[in-house]
Amino acid sequence: MSSDAMNALDDTRGTNPFDDDKLREECGVFGIFGHEDAAALTALGLHALQHRGQEGTGIVSCDGTEFYSHRALGHVGEHFSKAEVINKLKGRMAIGHNRYATTGGSSQQNNVQPLLAELEFGGFAVGQNGNLTNALTIRQQLVRRGSIFQATTDTEVIIHLMALAQGVNVLDRFIETIRQIEGAYSIVAMNDEMLIAARDPMGVRPLVLGKLGDSHVLA
Repeated sequence: MSSDAMNALDDTRGTNPFDDDKLREECGVFGIFGHEDAAALTALGLHALQHRGQEGTGIVSCDGTEFYSHRALGHVGEHFSKAEVINKLKGRMAIGHNRYATTGGSSQQNNVQPLLAELEFGGFAVGQNGNLTNALTIRQQLVRRGSIFQATTDTEVIIHLMALAQGVNVLDRFIETIRQIEGAYSIVAMNDEMLIAARDPMGVRPLVLGKLGDSHVLA
């Protein structure tokens, strides 16, 4: 980072909403599409990715109509080892996220991903691994336009950009959104019809596409 950029960041330190959000770049993301046990398999995937994030964990699933979410601070085993929790996460598609532990900052439930919002086109959930280097600039622009933020994680700017995107369908909106963000990242997202994933143009953040029978898996 240039000295000018560092000075600019220092100048905004007092009002930077990300100051208490010490998220590092090692978060874990997981997604599966087209499986009867989507939530249970997502929980297993998050168990395997526990080393990539230990502050918080979450799963959002969808049955094609309704979205179901469970997010909490702590480890995967503390929240997704109980059948009653998994059974509430209905549907044949799901995404999950493990959040990397903070240092020197307070834990915030609102920062646990995947984030879920009801937008003009319906429900939309997103989880991100990485660092959006222009998140603060985008956030400030969105706030000036009237957006109301609920968390300090940079992933929330994706939700607001999706809400404002002009694409004719969800995929077009998503493409329009990620063209506005910069940094090193991998993203899993979901609406009521599809699972969507993207990684930064340089491929800095890891993202793997696989199959489990006829189901597609992202991690």
